[in-house]
Formats: sequence, C-alpha cells, structure tokens
Amino acid sequence: MEVKLEAIFQDKIDQEIKIEPRDWMPEKYRKTLLRQISQHAHSEIVGMLPEGNWITRAPNLRRKVALLAKVQDEAGHGLYLYSAAETLGMSRDEMLNELHTGKAKYSSIFNYPTLTWADMGAIGWLVDGAAIMNQVPLCRTSYGPYARAMVRVCKEESFHQRQGYEIMLTLANGSPEQKAMAQDALYRWWWPSIMMFGPTDDNSPNSAQSMQWKIKRFSNDELRQKFIDATVPQAEILGLTIPDKDLKWNEQRGHYDFGTIDWTEFHQVVAGNGPCNKQRLKARVDSWENGAWVREAAMAFQNKDKQRQAKTEAA
Repeated sequence: MEVKLEAIFQDKIDQEIKIEPRDWMPEKYRKTLLRQISQHAHSEIVGMLPEGNWITRAPNLRRKVALLAKVQDEAGHGLYLYSAAETLGMSRDEMLNELHTGKAKYSSIFNYPTLTWADMGAIGWLVDGAAIMNQVPLCRTSYGPYARAMVRVCKEESFHQRQGYEIMLTLANGSPEQKAMAQDALYRWWWPSIMMFGPTDDNSPNSAQSMQWKIKRFSNDELRQKFIDATVPQAEILGLTIPDKDLKWNEQRGHYDFGTIDWTEFHQVVAGNGPCNKQRLKARVDSWENGAWVREAAMAFQNKDKQRQAKTEAA
C-alpha cells in the first residue's frame, strides 16, 4: 500500500502539483522539509542580530530607517517560515527549543562579527545576494506552504540586496578611508558567503533526494557558481577586489573558475566554534526568557476572552 502511495506522491511532484499539508507524504519528505524550513526560519531571526547591532550607529537617519525596516523584514520572514513548518506537525515552541539547545542549526554566515558600517553593505550585497540565489528556486519548491511563503520573502530580500549594494557603492566612491572600509568588508565576507550554499555536491548526502522530490531545484555547486558569475561583475563596477587569486573567467566553460574553499572553517562554524556562535545563541535564549511574561500575558488574555465568550453564549 505504501509503495503505491509513494508512486502517486512522486507522480504529483513530477507533474508540478504542489503537496499540501493534508496530502499523504513519505515520512522522510516531512522530516527533510521540517529540518530545512525550521533551519531557514532560525537563520532569519538569528540573522537579525548582526545587523540589529548597527541600528543605533547608522551614519544618518535614512540609513537608520532603512536598516530598521530590513531587520523588521527578517523577523517577518521568520514568522512566515515557522508558520509553514508548523503545518508539518511540529509546534513553534518545539522548533525554538531545538534552536536554543543547539540541536537545530542555522546558517553559518550569521556567526561572523559585524565590525564596521561597511559590513551592513557587504551583508546586503553578498549574504542577501546569496540568499536570493538560493531562495528564488524555492518559490517553486514542491511543498505548497513553503513555496507560497518564499514568494514574499524573495521580494523583500531583493530590496535588501540592492540596499546593501548601494551602501557599498557609496563607500567605494567616497573617501580613500571609506573605500578601504568597503574593501575590508569584502575580504571578510566573500568566502563565508560562498560557503552559504553548503557542502560540495559530492559531500551533500541529502541533495539527490531533495532534487528528486523537487524540494530543491538546483544543486549546491550550481547555485554557488551562479552566485559567483553574477557577483564578480558587480565587484568590478565597485572597483573592489575579490580575495581569490585563482578567480578568472573560463571562456571554455562560460563561467568563472574560483579557488578552493576552506571547508575546515565551514565545519568548525557549523559545529558551534565560530567567532560569534556562543554570543548569537545566548542572545536568542535571553530574548526568549525575557519575553516569557509577554507570552504568559497573551495566553492569560486569550483564556479570559474564551471564558467571557462562553458566558455570553450561555446567557
């Protein structure tokens, strides 16, 4: 019976019919989606921290308002994604508990420090640029709630990427000190950004199955190459140098060749040993604990409101 159900399930996916929460799905499909969507949601809310650190130090009111709006957007993205994940049978409290205890992961990129204002530009340009490259195909992912959530997420991320690039452009065309600041940010964020796409395809055990189920539409290496091909010309317009001595255009392939990624650094950060892992996790746990009274008050109000409605109906 289950074999027949799996055949029907795969046929729907092959026909580009979205899988919805009440549809039958293999348990592994459900678990794969839960892991991916919850990790994505965690990344959005942890990703608020490096930039939130600069809201009060933005150089002018325009930059402050734009950064504040961006951080607010990231919070909204987390809410969309937690809601999508909840349709797969796990509560938001359970997902957050897994984040706070270290069981669940989030994107390694958010464990790096933001040292200067130029980092706000580099994050928008590179980190959000890499996120867009990865997330636009998710608008066509096979699971309906996830695909629909990603439509709005990607629209907002495109503004974030342009905002970041505009910051870098302003700095690159500014004083020598400002251009040096932009160059330094590019040096520090380039390699972590291209690590965002995950391990190489031959070291990514879940990719093949996710591609068959159309959770993913492109492999890690394909997305990484697309990102590099799109970003190198942008760096040339800025007049900044990408920190990769092996980077060069390959006429035969029609793509840029690039240097070897330090996967040791990537795995160290994922394992919790990055520059800011402990600080980021502590900030999230502290926020959860300090907000306990708000959740308790909201639940008390909800219960009181239900009692009031019950009395009104009884009367």
